[in-house]
Amino acid sequence: MERRKSKGLVLGWVPVGGGAPITVQSMTNTPTVDVEATLRQVERMFAAGCDIVRVALPDLESCRALKKIVRASPIPVVADVHFDHRIALAAIRAGAHGLRINPGNIGEERKVREVARAARETGVPVRVGANAGSLPRDLLERYGGPTPQALAESALREVAILEREGFDLIKVSVKASSVTATIEANRIIADKVEYPLHLGVSEAGPVWSGTIKSAVGIGALLAQGIGDTIRVSLAGDPVEEVRVGRAILRSLGLLEEGPDIVACPTCARARIDVAALAEELERRLRDSRVTLRIAVMGCSVNGPGEAREADIGIAGGRTRGLLFRKGEPVAWYPKEELLEVLLREVERMAGESRKAGGG
Repeated sequence: MERRKSKGLVLGWVPVGGGAPITVQSMTNTPTVDVEATLRQVERMFAAGCDIVRVALPDLESCRALKKIVRASPIPVVADVHFDHRIALAAIRAGAHGLRINPGNIGEERKVREVARAARETGVPVRVGANAGSLPRDLLERYGGPTPQALAESALREVAILEREGFDLIKVSVKASSVTATIEANRIIADKVEYPLHLGVSEAGPVWSGTIKSAVGIGALLAQGIGDTIRVSLAGDPVEEVRVGRAILRSLGLLEEGPDIVACPTCARARIDVAALAEELERRLRDSRVTLRIAVMGCSVNGPGEAREADIGIAGGRTRGLLFRKGEPVAWYPKEELLEVLLREVERMAGESRKAGGG
């Protein structure tokens, strides 16, 4: 797909926009003042494939902790600031790699301009994050609620303030808990500015339903070439946000890293427990970075064909399964051994890939 052209910027050491690979973000939910707990969570997110992490700064005390977090974090750290522009200024002094401010609550224009000047002097990118839950009152009255148009205008209003200060290290996000409103607001913004766009469905919900809403909303925009970085917002472990975000990118061919597991939906023809095998395989490989297509198929209708097309595949029989490797049948194995057989093959092919790459 052809991606929307956007200006590029560098957040810490990670490029965003300008044709750079789409990055996955998440946000810690530990108290930021608890530096050790926050860094442990950041490490888990990093291991799952997170590219950028955001931490909430509810008070000035959190900024003192931020300085330690920034120094130890394996990925760039964005400071999330609401209500008090002094916290944004303190976050910049603490070394934040990026800043997120909300147009609906950061304060009067002079305060925003003060933040813009400090960010310009230090080269810290700023994300203007307009959210349906915190839009300015005048826009809510004019549009009759948090409409896509109100979201877009809120973000554009804040962008204009930053631009008047000669500041252009800007990312923009317009989010709502409504999937359709999120999609439409981002379409509007995509036509109005050239800045990188941060995608997400805000307050998407618990892990299961939130994953679906996020996949639909973020995926629909990415499929149109819109978006430079994404954050899946789930009420749960932020590591799951990272996993879902990476899965969305993989499903659209925007991320090649990681396994792609293909499994049949099962029916009365299935001769092996495809669901249990595929789910356990996915669980064991959920944070793997090895790039392989793995097929778990239950019968002879589509099984051999899908297994041949995969890097590694199993076609199920009555009491055993036929292993395929790079399109060629290898051997039959008893049903109870298929999981370990597949895992061994994944490790073997990953080792071959590392040797071929000189690593």
